[in-house]
Amino acid sequence: MISSIFGKTKPINYIIVLTFLFLLYWSVQFYSAANTFDIGQLLVKIASFIALILSVFFVNFIIQRNKITGPNSFAILFFGLLFLVFPETLLDFKAIFCAFFLILATRRILSVRSLKDIKLKVFDATLWVLISSLFCNWSLFFLLLVFSAIYIYEPKNIRNWLVPLVSVFVFGMITHTISLVLNTKNFLLEQYSYSIQFDKGYFLNWGTSTRFLFYVLLVITLGGWVFIKLGNSGLGKVTSMRLLGLSYILGLVVYMFSFSDGDTIILTFFPAVVFLTNYIESIQKEKIKEVVLIMSVFIPFLVFVSRLILS
Repeated sequence: MISSIFGKTKPINYIIVLTFLFLLYWSVQFYSAANTFDIGQLLVKIASFIALILSVFFVNFIIQRNKITGPNSFAILFFGLLFLVFPETLLDFKAIFCAFFLILATRRILSVRSLKDIKLKVFDATLWVLISSLFCNWSLFFLLLVFSAIYIYEPKNIRNWLVPLVSVFVFGMITHTISLVLNTKNFLLEQYSYSIQFDKGYFLNWGTSTRFLFYVLLVITLGGWVFIKLGNSGLGKVTSMRLLGLSYILGLVVYMFSFSDGDTIILTFFPAVVFLTNYIESIQKEKIKEVVLIMSVFIPFLVFVSRLILS
């Protein structure tokens, strides 16, 4: 049943996923301890929800445009289900905005494969990463993704390597000018001051550590399986998957370094759903695929309900 619904790209699939995210998002907001908020906080929550909805559309657009997966809606299904596993991310508007802008950056990075307007795409990708760093300064690690794309597609053109520096300069000038107007002269120094605070309590907690480790091992295992299966695929798709693999690793690094800043595990969702979707597509027998999909839906709901009972 799930395979027949999400095995194709239909408008009804968007309606199902967006309705689910709407109910989940606002349920988490009102269930949380900080469920009393003023009009300003409400506007922020509405804006972050809009960014979340737009992320769903961009995830599907990027995947279909670059033909990273087949013509189906499994990716947006998994994208929604991951929020059941990590519902706390829905309370962190900074993480949602950061993930949204990194998805936009990834869109430009993956489009470099066409070898058209490379400098413009590199400039845009760098700028989106820099904007995301306004919400989580550790996301600057994703600049490595930009330089990796340059190295893979056109490393011999020196000007390509200089474009990110131009983007950094433009971003710095605009941000500094705005900070002067708003009388926050030290904004850049304060925003990009780094400190690593490792949260031992997170890993000592059986529930959270098990959930995190299971998620990481599952994606890495399925990602490895996907790379093996892609051996006979075109070079373009393999290269895109490698960039997404690097994106997943960078997302984990940012998450590990930004415990004190929020729930940035959401930064790994986009590459994760790509690997999960490719794995589902690799299953040839329809009955087995349906069973795997049912388990993929059942387990996140089980995790979510278990957390509600234990909390």
